Order: sequence, then structure tokens, then C-alpha cells
Amino acid sequence: MSVIRLLVLGAVRQHGRAHGYQVRNDLEYWGAHEWSNAKPGSIYHALKQMAKQGLLHAHEIAPSTAGGPPRTEYEITERGAEEYFGLLRASLTAYDQKPDVLSAGLGLMVDLEREEVLALLEERVRAIRQWRKSVTEYYTPEAGPGQLGHIGEIMNFWVHSADTGAEWTRALIERIRGGAYTFAGEGEPFVGVLGEGEQNPYATRERHSEDRD
Repeated sequence: MSVIRLLVLGAVRQHGRAHGYQVRNDLEYWGAHEWSNAKPGSIYHALKQMAKQGLLHAHEIAPSTAGGPPRTEYEITERGAEEYFGLLRASLTAYDQKPDVLSAGLGLMVDLEREEVLALLEERVRAIRQWRKSVTEYYTPEAGPGQLGHIGEIMNFWVHSADTGAEWTRALIERIRGGAYTFAGEGEPFVGVLGEGEQNPYATRERHSEDRD
């Protein structure tokens, strides 16, 4: 799962058209630089790579009034949208990935319809249950981790992670089923990106050679 691709595609899609620094600014606004690999270099690299792959269309526009080279704005293509929604759906069902995968999916889930998100999260719960069952085929939680020596703590951790993961997901399902949040097709969505010139209180202020993009 490429979290950076999912995040960059999601940010560009929300803007309609965005230059690289806008995308970077949005991801820092979301705190993605803290919980994922969304660093400036990886963001600009992802934009250029996905433009080469036909997932984004690169528009070269006039330089700013301050001068400098032309700026590039990116727009998601039909292929890019297919890639984006595929990654988004996978992020909500994948139970065996790093936390940044689920974090990215949660931040973008409202781009899907409510019923689909509920179905994806139900699938996540089923997958977690199946994984827990495979662990308990050779580890009995009730007997405690000591049954396998200190190695049993590994299985104990897995079982507890499965239980808390399933519990958290079921609670999210109930909140969404109860009407929480605005999903695709339900009206004006929550604005999760910064407007042109809007200050980002969470910006790192770290300069990068490609910030002009």
C-alpha cells in the first residue's frame, strides 16, 4: 500500500487543480508528516511520478508576479481517480498494514458513499476476526502467554491488537450508521484543504528546493 500516493491523489482531487506546495501544505495541515512518510521530497517525487504514469495531468502555468520559473499545477485524471479510489477502499479494509494506511483512509473516507464505507469497515472486522482465529488455532488466550514461554507474549499482543482493532472499528461503524459526518452524495462536504493563501498553523516551515511548485 502506497500511503503517499493515496494522500497526494486525495489532496489534488479535493482542490481540483493544485500545485505541489499546496499539496505539501495540505498534508502538513493534516499532520501527515508526523504519522506517514509524507515528507516534502516524497510529495514532489510522487507528483512527478504519477504525472509520468498518467494518474495526474501536469499543467505548466505562468510564473508568479514575484518572478521565477513557471509553476506546475496538477489535476487528477480518470486513471488517477481509479487508482485513488482503489487505494482508498483497500486502506479501509486492510488490517495487517502500518497505522498510516488506516489513518490516510480515515482522512479521506468521506469521498465514498456512506453505505460503501460501512460495507468496507464490516469487511475489515471480518478480516480481523479471521486473522484472530488463525492465531488462536495454536495459541489459547485463556491459558495466558506463559504457555509458550516469553514467545507467547507475541501471540498475546496479536490477539489483543485484533480485539481492540475490531472493537474500535465496530464503534466507528455505529457512529457512521448513526449519521456522523457528510459522505459523498449527501451535501456539502467538510472542507479539509487550505484555500489559496490561507495560513497553515501546523506548517513545518522547512524549506525545500521545489517549494516553488
